[in-house]
Amino acid sequence: MSNTTVFHNPACGTSRNTLALIRNAGIEPEVIDYQITPPGRDKLVALAAQLGLPVRAMLRRKGTPYDELALDNPALSDDALIDAMVAHPILMERPIVITALGTRICRPSELVLDILPAPQQGAFSKEDGEQVINAQGERVAGG
Repeated sequence: MSNTTVFHNPACGTSRNTLALIRNAGIEPEVIDYQITPPGRDKLVALAAQLGLPVRAMLRRKGTPYDELALDNPALSDDALIDAMVAHPILMERPIVITALGTRICRPSELVLDILPAPQQGAFSKEDGEQVINAQGERVAGG
């Protein structure tokens, strides 16, 4: 039905909000819990290319072994950083969304709106109550 994919962490509020915004557009994406089904080396390399970002930008520091692995060392190669993400999938920043319109790390979750191929179908508020989409399906200022 959809060629939208989200690399998702169900324990992450931003990831849950992003998934809910995708569904609010009437899209049922392929949801990949990347900690249960890690993307692997080839997919991580492809994602970095699709994102158009350095591999380092795909790393998550908070709640991960980033510091204990000393991944802030600028001498580490992209290959070494990818090896770390393969060994510790929690290091992958989330959520990453792939649609026909592009690939994006959706932090904050509203960034997904720029790459969704369908409009929002109704009002949407984040889990914290912040309104992002009004009743007409339009983005709210600041959202």
